[in-house]
Amino acid sequence: MSAPELLAPAGGPRQLEAALRFGADAVYLGGKQFGLRAFAGNFSEGELIAALDLAHKAGKKAYVTVNAFLYEPDLEPCSRWLKRLGDLGVDAAIVSDPAAVLLARREAPSLPLHLSTQANTLNSISAGHFHALGVSRVVAARELSLENLKALRQNIPKTLEIESFVHGAMCASYSGRCVLSNHLAGRDANQGACAQPCRWKYALVEEKRPGRFLPVLEDESGSYIYSADDLCMLERLGDLIGAGVSSFKIEGRMKSEYYVALTVLAYRRALDAALEHPERPFDPSLLKLVHYASHRPFSTGFYYGSPKSPPGQGGYDQGAQYVARVLERAAARAWSSKRTSSLWAKSCSCSRRRGFSPSRPRKCAMKAAKRSPARPIRSSAFISPCPRAPARAISSCAKCKAKESFYENHRFRRPFPAGSWPGQLVHGRRPGP
Repeated sequence: MSAPELLAPAGGPRQLEAALRFGADAVYLGGKQFGLRAFAGNFSEGELIAALDLAHKAGKKAYVTVNAFLYEPDLEPCSRWLKRLGDLGVDAAIVSDPAAVLLARREAPSLPLHLSTQANTLNSISAGHFHALGVSRVVAARELSLENLKALRQNIPKTLEIESFVHGAMCASYSGRCVLSNHLAGRDANQGACAQPCRWKYALVEEKRPGRFLPVLEDESGSYIYSADDLCMLERLGDLIGAGVSSFKIEGRMKSEYYVALTVLAYRRALDAALEHPERPFDPSLLKLVHYASHRPFSTGFYYGSPKSPPGQGGYDQGAQYVARVLERAAARAWSSKRTSSLWAKSCSCSRRRGFSPSRPRKCAMKAAKRSPARPIRSSAFISPCPRAPARAISSCAKCKAKESFYENHRFRRPFPAGSWPGQLVHGRRPGP
């Protein structure tokens, strides 16, 4: 059996670059229509052509999502879009609606098709049905256990691949079949416009006690609403390899390049270790990487039975602050000779607004603006795909992404041990309260 593919999300061009640089074998991305992440950056046709060229030059694959559920008026434009994707040489289209499968076979017979998790594939008969229609890969429903995956692999043709999620947000509804967003926000989740109401903060209000909010909690004897934990299978990739999974998928087309870089780097190293030295114990330092990015409490989802941890009780956590993206290498003379144990950033509008500080990570804009123009973050590091590199770099602000006046507004001064080059990300550990 060939090595499993590591598949990363690319919500926009910068996430695409991070995924390819930090070790993904393939990326999945969306165009401006018929994807289920309408509020991601997504790709225009011109950007999609450039993305395909970038991925193919790197020896990687690029899949395009066409996984919205189609209404009658959508059929003709979707047909044209699938034909265009076939002409562009996309490595596969990810589809959910059976209509999209049939349209693709009619308009673009050579376009490979992957069946989205939205199709809720749970068994070998369903998988075989879509395989007979021309689907070459099924993205297994998140509700499948590891034993279910093994049984599915044994009972489907060898020419049909299985792709499974290994990391990221999980939907409170059945493989994303949700209408909460439609009801509460008027935004159709199955057309890519989910408002994520399952992750809002809820409380109960008793009618005779207005203004008194009672929190919704969970204990061992009750089940409670919404806010599923995030999936993390970083420590258990060997089990999925043994189950015959062909592609390990990271969720997150709405996430930043920082999230993509961290998760791809961690899973690249974990997967390589699981393949090359399966007898060795898991390296716990890799968990630190995925903890740096914003996330809910981690769990193994449904792989080892129904999730037992309290959904969403811990809220979001983030172990580090995203500071900057390296734009170009810097000559040694461009740097201050002052040696310091902290990362210093000359303030741009974002650093003033966020109030970078060694004692408190955020302050209001007015107070932060009155502070010294140079503010330290307690500690910092480069997130890099390679441990050996040149020593210094110039960076742009992670938020405003301004690229001018590097030396005046966006210079970071510190003799970093890891070094840097364009495309690396810089982060600082979040200070305590």
